[in-house]
Amino acid sequence: MNSAQSLLFLEAVAPYELGGPPPTQSGTLYPAYVRGQALLASHNGPAAAVEFQKLLDHRGVVLNFPLGALARLGLARSYALSGDTAKARTVYQDFFALWKDADPDIPILKEAKAEYAKLQ
Repeated sequence: MNSAQSLLFLEAVAPYELGGPPPTQSGTLYPAYVRGQALLASHNGPAAAVEFQKLLDHRGVVLNFPLGALARLGLARSYALSGDTAKARTVYQDFFALWKDADPDIPILKEAKAEYAKLQ
């Protein structure tokens, strides 16, 4: 993945993150999520945290779209990358609370649990 090029392309859609196609006119903040992932890949934890926080700040826009829950995991990873283990642990715990009834064999949940264990 070329994260620098991804970030460049994602700049163009930033003004439209909260909007969506008709007829719903609701957005999912998908560009912010993808931008956060690209920033994580670029090892820029603080900037990635800003992008993932956008999804959490606009829960009424994101609704039950899966990226709303996954934004918590991205935020936890951003804090861990930035060296803020206390915040990372708290956000990982929030993510696990949301996924408490999920199938324990889901790969992303297994990855998150392994990452969390390394923070202990």
